[in-house]
Amino acid sequence: MAHVVQPLDQPSNYKDSQSRIERAKQNDLLSKSTTLYIGNLSFYTTEEQIYELFTKCASPEDGGGIKRIIMGLDRNTRTPCGFCFVEYYTHAEALASMKYVSGTKLDERIIRCDLDLGYKEGRQFGRGKSGGQVRDEHRQDYDPGRGGWGAQAQRLEAERRKEVEERYADAQEGPGAVAGGGGDWKETETAVSSRKRGRSPDDEGDNVRMGHHRSRDDMEVERM
Repeated sequence: MAHVVQPLDQPSNYKDSQSRIERAKQNDLLSKSTTLYIGNLSFYTTEEQIYELFTKCASPEDGGGIKRIIMGLDRNTRTPCGFCFVEYYTHAEALASMKYVSGTKLDERIIRCDLDLGYKEGRQFGRGKSGGQVRDEHRQDYDPGRGGWGAQAQRLEAERRKEVEERYADAQEGPGAVAGGGGDWKETETAVSSRKRGRSPDDEGDNVRMGHHRSRDDMEVERM
């Protein structure tokens, strides 16, 4: 029954689309590789966390250990985008990580490990149109650990908001637009109020004389 169970230390069938190496040569390199590709990381997972986890499979007493960790970065923002490379000194350490670390949780995410042909400068950057990984371009689910919505969904939402804002701006500037908050009316009221003449002492005298005239008329009415 041993042939039914797939060995955990075997590389996947993934082939780098940008690699020009033949499949047979690729398999030979993987059989000696000391480099692992780590996928499905959170954007917030740090290099220190990765080192702490993968050092559990290191064998410093046999001359091994982690040689270096290369964090995957967004091509545009130069921020972590969910993958990395871990280089060991021995092939046995890489296989041990595939057995015991791949499929475990780091930052509440199930990570996956795969043997890699070897890191080359430039591979640390995402290959997606938005700068991140290709898998995050067309993702339709909301993943808080990987930047929320997928890049394409975020672009569509940004375009929708821009269209709504442009329509609103046109409605405010077009014919028949509603005054914003009554600001124009307040300005007009203030201008009219400022043109009113203030009261003077002469106005008070006129009121007194008018009062005398009214009293005299009242007296004549009573006499009649």
